[in-house]
Amino acid sequence: MEQEITQAPDWFVRAVQTPYRERRIEVEGCPIHYLTWGETGKPGLLLVHGGGAHAHWWDFIAPFFIDRYSVCAVDLSGMGDSGHRDQYSGDLFAKELMSVCEDAGFGANTVIAGHSFGGLATLKAGLHYANRLSGIVVCDSAIFPPGFSPGNDMRSSPFKEKKTVYPDFESAVARFKLVPPQPCANRYILDYIARHSLMAVEGGWTWKFDMRFLQKTIYDDLAMEVKQLKIPAAMLYGEKSMLFGKFMLENTRKWYADDVPFICLPKARHHLFLDEPLDFVDTLAGIIDPWTGVPAATPAKRLP
Repeated sequence: MEQEITQAPDWFVRAVQTPYRERRIEVEGCPIHYLTWGETGKPGLLLVHGGGAHAHWWDFIAPFFIDRYSVCAVDLSGMGDSGHRDQYSGDLFAKELMSVCEDAGFGANTVIAGHSFGGLATLKAGLHYANRLSGIVVCDSAIFPPGFSPGNDMRSSPFKEKKTVYPDFESAVARFKLVPPQPCANRYILDYIARHSLMAVEGGWTWKFDMRFLQKTIYDDLAMEVKQLKIPAAMLYGEKSMLFGKFMLENTRKWYADDVPFICLPKARHHLFLDEPLDFVDTLAGIIDPWTGVPAATPAKRLP
């Protein structure tokens, strides 16, 4: 078992201290919260979190791109500091992403990178808004066989109808875990995102996400749509990801067009940018910089 790293390295401390701005917009009657870094007028980069997560998962990734991009990270509806809906769908999530891009002043030279559940929203945006994007990167988001719904098995899901309330903040932070479950040696990252995952309620603290998110979500058979992508796309997945074993890798690969690269991030599991954050930054930059025409990036490990 990997030894946990509890002390945040200097690069992480500097990254999360990078100033950002918060904005809120309304999309189809729901308030949507997002964060933005850097200057306007550059190519746009929108970062999309996974299920049950939030925009602050990207606080230590976004600053590496602000020399070349205007960067945003969104809270999808039902998660983070965005509002909750009576019903969720891929089409709505795609509209949320593009509404954030529009509000942030992004032009057609924009890339969206989405992780896990956010990768599905990213795919929807790429399918519906190809004329407003330069490309999409789907991060460890598998395509399931037609007819499969993530809501089929609720036994291990954090989205329960009963809301758990913890008596104090620190005991709540201590209960934070990744879903799907996996080890992560970078304990300092888990502690950081856990502290942005909670809200005060009567009697203590609880998680921000909509506890009935899965039950309220309409799932699309994206397998039947993916080959219709008309913009550059790439799949970035973790070498040790539980979602990208041999069967799921082959199943996901067959639905994409042959020219979509599948790029493996060595040593990483499903939550790949928590496991190998600096390698993730370098790999993502290597994918998107040619699409947007920005100068090649300085590798993250040598970033001053």
